[in-house]
Amino acid sequence: MPRPRRTSSTHVSATPEISRISSHLVERRVKLGLTQQVLADLSGVSRSSIQSLEHGLGGIRLESLIAIADILGMRVDVTSAETPSVHAD
Repeated sequence: MPRPRRTSSTHVSATPEISRISSHLVERRVKLGLTQQVLADLSGVSRSSIQSLEHGLGGIRLESLIAIADILGMRVDVTSAETPSVHAD
């Protein structure tokens, strides 16, 4: 008898830095009353990319992160080779 397929999730938890950035972005998006779709349309990235970023999953290009932050009135600071941070302007 064949063994059942494993269905375990390959979910990788976000690093603390990514989680912090994600929470700042979500907080700002909600404060501005924007949906994920509207933010995606305004920043030129897919809604699934916004969703992944907000959940701390997947990779996103720095260019896309900067575009998202710009729409939200935030800036991205890269102070080292570590993860960038975002701040409200």
